[in-house]
Amino acid sequence: MFCVEEGPRFDNNTTLRFVIKDTGIGMNPEFIPILFDAFTQEDSSSTNKFGSTGLGMPITKSIVEMMNGNIEVESEKGVGTTFTVTLTLKNSLRKSSEKSVEHMLPSEMNVLVIDDDPIACEHATIVLGQVGLHCDTALSGEEALALVSVRHARREPYDLILVDWKMPVMDGVETTRRIRSVAGKDSAIIILTSYNWDDIVEEAMEAGVDSFVPKPLFAGTVLDEFREAFKKKKEAAAAPKTDLRGCRVLLAEDMVVNAEIMVMVLSMREMDVDVAENGKIAVEMFESHEPGYYDAILMDMRMPEMDGLDATKLIRAMERPDAQSIPIIALTANAFDEDVQRSMQAGLNAHLSKPVEPPVLFKTLETLIR
Repeated sequence: MFCVEEGPRFDNNTTLRFVIKDTGIGMNPEFIPILFDAFTQEDSSSTNKFGSTGLGMPITKSIVEMMNGNIEVESEKGVGTTFTVTLTLKNSLRKSSEKSVEHMLPSEMNVLVIDDDPIACEHATIVLGQVGLHCDTALSGEEALALVSVRHARREPYDLILVDWKMPVMDGVETTRRIRSVAGKDSAIIILTSYNWDDIVEEAMEAGVDSFVPKPLFAGTVLDEFREAFKKKKEAAAAPKTDLRGCRVLLAEDMVVNAEIMVMVLSMREMDVDVAENGKIAVEMFESHEPGYYDAILMDMRMPEMDGLDATKLIRAMERPDAQSIPIIALTANAFDEDVQRSMQAGLNAHLSKPVEPPVLFKTLETLIR
């Protein structure tokens, strides 16, 4: 059971009480006073089964105390344990968890500027920075594709992409077309140009361009065009998505606790889950069922006997109709760009960092499952 209770409010602050209660193995009363000591475990035999190190509770207590809070515990052996955390937090000014174009602050936006001229990139960074927009830059379409691909795999797309029209090798229209093929419609894409764009409007729109902005660049103009593009995308995003009820997912996870949590999360959307204890078993389970039996695979990256990358490569190499098309999603604590790139090279469709947030996971599955 997880319960959040609201307490007194004062001076734009609210006291919250978080109660977490389970019906697990519980603890002996004499162990409770040392529960929060580092490397302390009542039963060390559970380490291999549950992946415990004896550091979770002292770290949790330290975090709570750093927030000027308090943590209490009650437990009975064989009955269960109740943790109570009390914190006083500032009231949030945010009205909704979803991004709203009306309330989105420039500092919250992720922007990519693509231009083969380094001076133009620097100028865009300075101009947009004056209104609080932080920008990544790319000097070619290929470099931009690499940045977009990594963010797409992480499920952290750019809100806005500004791309110069006239570039060598791959111009702005072709760059847009390639970005859309990799990352879909998540980002608003605006063409920057010093030329008259009347002759390319139709081709550019078909490629996925949302709008055009003339050079020299002015931040106000960019933000106005972005708001218009964002509104259109929000309307398109409201279209019905894949119904996840009844979808069957193969979960490769060697940690028992992690697997149980993930099964519980997926059951919130009425999905069926088969669990494999490592990559080798996951490959065997996928191979032993008929094509189309699984709708998606959630693949932990670090597992004994066979890790997630090798398991994915074996699945992608199989000669069966669903081997290339089934969505395979990485679940990992490794969040560096090179880890994401290795995942993509192995054939994974997305790279989600642990602990995985359910809304992000559901959105990813809705997007990838056809």
